[in-house]
Parts: sequence; C-alpha cells; structure tokens
Amino acid sequence: MINRRNFLAKSVALSASLALTSKSNLIGSSIAGSFLSADETVITILHTNDTHSQIDPLPANDKNAGKGGVARRATLVKKLRKQNPNSLLIDAGDVCQGTPYFNFFKGEVEYKVMSAIGYDASTLGNHEFDNGIDSLAAALKFANFDIVSANYDVKGTALDKIVKPYVVKTVAGVRIGLFGLGISPVALIDPANFKGVTYLDPIETARNVVKILREKENCALVVCMSHLGYSSTPRPGSVSDGPLAAQVDGIDFIASGHSHLFMEQPVIQKQPCGAETMIFQVGKSGIYLGRVDFTLRAGKVVARSGKLVDLRET
Repeated sequence: MINRRNFLAKSVALSASLALTSKSNLIGSSIAGSFLSADETVITILHTNDTHSQIDPLPANDKNAGKGGVARRATLVKKLRKQNPNSLLIDAGDVCQGTPYFNFFKGEVEYKVMSAIGYDASTLGNHEFDNGIDSLAAALKFANFDIVSANYDVKGTALDKIVKPYVVKTVAGVRIGLFGLGISPVALIDPANFKGVTYLDPIETARNVVKILREKENCALVVCMSHLGYSSTPRPGSVSDGPLAAQVDGIDFIASGHSHLFMEQPVIQKQPCGAETMIFQVGKSGIYLGRVDFTLRAGKVVARSGKLVDLRET
C-alpha cells in the first residue's frame, strides 16, 4: 500500500526535478531558424489526452510495457521547448482515473505533476468527476495552469471561479485563444457527481466562444481542447470532433480526447466557410505527445504540420 508520508516526500522531489522544465528557465531559438522570413512566426502546440493517472511507465503486463511516464514527458517537453520557445502545452481531459495514484490521492498527484512539467491549460474529461465536484475542486487547487470548459456551466458549484470557458495566451506577440469542450454526462458521469453543473450544446457553445475569441479578443489562432471523442465514421447526429469542426467556423486546431485513438498524424476537416480545422488525438496513458506547428504571417496561418512524438525520443 502506498504510504502518504513517503509518497509526498517523493512527490516534492519529483516536482523539483520536473520544475526544471519551467518555461521561465528555457532558452532557445525558433525551430524554423533561418528558414523563416522576418514577418513569420512559428507557434508550437504540444498536447496530451487521456493520460489516466499514468505517472510511471506502463507495467510489464501491458501491451505498451515500459512506454510513457511523466519523467520522460518532462524531458521531452523541455527538449521541444528549447527547439521552439514559442510553445504551449495543453491537455484534452481524463487526466484522472486508472491507477492507484488517483485511488489514493484523488487527483493531487496528477495536477502537481502537470504543474511541474509546465502545462498551460487543460480541459475536463468525464473521469475528472469520478469522485464528485468537491473532490475535483480540491484537486484543482494543485493546478497552477488554466482549466477551461465552455460547455460545462459550473456557476454556483465548487468549480466556480476555478474553471473558465476560455483563456487567451500571447506567445511571440500572437494572441492564442484556448477553450474546452466536454462530453455529455449522460450514462458517463454519476448524476450525483455532476450535480449543479449544466451541460450545454457543444456546437452552439463553440460558435459563441469562437466569435468572442476572434472578434472581441482578436485571436489569430484558436485552439479547442475537446473531450468529445473522434471517429472517422461518426454516428449521424452525434457530437464529436469531426461534426464539430464541420459545423463551426474559426477553429484552427482541435486537441482531441476521450476515444483513446492513436492517430499517426492529424486529420483535416473542412469548416462551413471552406477553411480547414486540424484534429489530432494521441491515444492514452501518456505514451505519446502530439506536436503541431503553425506558421503565421501578418496574423494569418500560412502553413501547419503535425506529428506524433514517442516519449522515448529524448
């Protein structure tokens, strides 16, 4: 059994080690280097999803034995941020549930580790509610990054003033809007654990938030952290990332979660206006890190690319 005192001592040491990845300590030059023109900027978005409390590398009895682990993720993030300091690190939900770390410490470990690695924002998955709203609010006190969910209305709950609909980050002079979307709680979240939270239609919510981010907040790049799931053949009428992108203008990138899909590369979905949304999901358990690069010129996206990065590439 895990001893709390021993664990917390180890947690402090681990956090101190991981804190070496802090953005304030990183120095480097743009990944594009001399290939960029003077008026171009490359913004890198690093992302994870469905890490499910996997703090250690996966055990020997798992088909992905030895892969993953937060120490490797910290090392890789540090390396990639040195390549391009103009980077953000985000997560698409289900940070919690799946190992004894969550069973014993109720999310404290997960959010402490993410803070130490240097996450900028995360959204809420359905498993964040496994122990109820009060427990989640207590765990989120250990997150020193933004928690965003636009279609979970948390007013009047313990999550009020902790969870925001969106945030805006300015990186290398580029305003980047980040918002989150959560899946319907029906048949996924115990109603008692979701009590007081109102679920809002994700498509209508996304339209409203993107309008604010584009027109009021003057964002040049809009990123959605989605825990709606992705399917290459979505059910008619289902609300998942493909239909979302196909019905909402103005989202540049959807960091996808929930369906544990190991995409080898991002997919592209046409928006109603004819523009394109990139969608990328990187499996589960923190085995991989997703990386997408956007080249902007005069405030407009002129190029983009994305790839799956194995944590062992450190």
